[in-house]
Amino acid sequence: MSKVIVHSLFSDFDIELFKAGKHYRLYEKLGSHITTINGIEGTYFAVWAPSAKEVSVIGDFNYWNGESHQLNVRWDSSGIWEGFIPYVKKGNLYKYKITSSNNNTATEKADPYARRNEHPPKTASIVWEDQYSWKDKEWMKGRKKQNALNAPYSVYEVHLGSWKRKVEENRFLSYTELADELVNYVAEMNFTHVELMPIMEFPYDPSWGYQLTGYFAPTSRFGFPDEFKFLIDKFHEKGIGVILDWVPSHFPSDAHGLGNFDGSNLYEHPDPRKGYHKDWKSLIFNYGRNEVKSFLISNAIFWLDQYHVDGLRVDAVASMLFLDYSRKDGEWEANEYGGRENLEAISFLKEMNEAVYKDFPDVQTIAEESTSFPQVSSPVFAGGLGFGMKWMMGWMHDTLDYFSKETVYREYHQNDLIFSLNYAFSENFMLPLSHDEVVYGKKSIAGKMPGDEWQKFANLRLLYSFMYTHPGTKLLFQGSEFGQTSEWNFETSLDWHLLNYDVHKGTQTLVKDLNQLYKKEKALYQKQFSYEGFEWIDNGDHQNTVLTYIRKGDFEKDNILVILNLTQVPRENYRIGLPKAGTIKEIFNTDATKYYGTGNYTHKNLTSEKKEWNNRENSVELNLPPLGMLIFKFK
Repeated sequence: MSKVIVHSLFSDFDIELFKAGKHYRLYEKLGSHITTINGIEGTYFAVWAPSAKEVSVIGDFNYWNGESHQLNVRWDSSGIWEGFIPYVKKGNLYKYKITSSNNNTATEKADPYARRNEHPPKTASIVWEDQYSWKDKEWMKGRKKQNALNAPYSVYEVHLGSWKRKVEENRFLSYTELADELVNYVAEMNFTHVELMPIMEFPYDPSWGYQLTGYFAPTSRFGFPDEFKFLIDKFHEKGIGVILDWVPSHFPSDAHGLGNFDGSNLYEHPDPRKGYHKDWKSLIFNYGRNEVKSFLISNAIFWLDQYHVDGLRVDAVASMLFLDYSRKDGEWEANEYGGRENLEAISFLKEMNEAVYKDFPDVQTIAEESTSFPQVSSPVFAGGLGFGMKWMMGWMHDTLDYFSKETVYREYHQNDLIFSLNYAFSENFMLPLSHDEVVYGKKSIAGKMPGDEWQKFANLRLLYSFMYTHPGTKLLFQGSEFGQTSEWNFETSLDWHLLNYDVHKGTQTLVKDLNQLYKKEKALYQKQFSYEGFEWIDNGDHQNTVLTYIRKGDFEKDNILVILNLTQVPRENYRIGLPKAGTIKEIFNTDATKYYGTGNYTHKNLTSEKKEWNNRENSVELNLPPLGMLIFKFK
């Protein structure tokens, strides 16, 4: 085996950008790259390890011998070690053996920029490149319209390892199997987007993917990188956008990972008050280090560039924003102005969003952020963090809390349910009913509902219908769409057998139709982030526990009227005020028999009377179904 040949993919300008934290395509330079030098095929390796005394590439091509192939350190104080090794080819296993100048300790690390890794629990990187031929030109050309803030945006959140399994073997579906079964299901259910819980390589299944070691490699659990591209291609073929969960907030301390990478705190902050997360027992990135910023922003760009993804949902943003997040007094240090904000993390998030939207203006970044930090979804130039959307955690908590109450108590808590409308337009909010709400003893969404079986599922239908008619985009976790009764278990498949029962089939049909309604009715999406898109008719009828409101589109003819009866008592001859005189027709009814409702409270055309009600000149009487929602439109 030949020795390492001096070679570099870096220009002086690359190094300048890297040191300044402005190199956003580092995956083109660092890592392993198959190439040909002087007619010899082989692989170029480059790794950042500024505290190393020696770095060698060990692998199956040299019997994991640390003496055989030592890389050369660059002369420019960048801390990059590099070199070309002849005859190393696609599929070869490798790691970096790094001897630190700190105490001469030697560690064997996976490549932070590897495009493929071994199937866990094995931990080696794999030399890899694929020549995948994308077929989504039409989607990429027109996706700006599908990803726009004034478009319907309904997300199905999926954990690939537990959505469905091959029962006889209890094994995961592969990327190629998912490209058939999952893609067709999401399309059939009329969702506009799918969100995949982290698919970047991770060592520990119970972390659900939120403890990453291979930031640039789709997990080998489900197949090869090009097969993951095939899955994304198939989603695009069906007109479905793909969002990836992305975790720049922390990383695990596994021996082969980023922690203590070159014998120093390279990727993690050296001060444990900023560099160690007690809740997750993980390490926190050093957002003030330029090279780390380049690593993270390059990673965000990588998935958009190389995998054609349509959005990134950024995990645990709140933990990044605040120095005292989940820390007691004495466990954190104030910033230079005496505040609790993590100024370096805030600067990083702004820079990341600017970089993403500069190169990919037709995607969305979505923040999972649970505090009242201002302007999360405002542009950076307007003083915001620059995200496209933010999860509306307050709506989620208040709504689930309300719907879990026995209906007899709801009249005393109506203000809790409608409180979200006081701040609904302060951000571009996404309404999430995510995986976090159906684990750790919280019960499934269906399991939270009170009453007997009929009432539970009528409540569930009403909850989803309220969600779809409330301003904001939508997210629903797998299984919730058919009323899974048990909590989510990442080790097993969803309970698909429940669809043999009418009550679950009816819930699934309702969600499918709500998605279709959301896409069809412009009033539900054109002004979903603007106060101009919503108007109360009556939010004060606590005694009957009824809510009435209007959702508005760009044109009055598209406006819709929504009525919720939040108890199991039908309301006969219930009068509501109308915005104008005319005839209204029913376009949606959660009590329909196909949804497992009673079917007893349907309406044909109703014509208004000149009778003042709800401070409006015209009104109409109708019959409200138990635990039901009605939607009307003027003819």
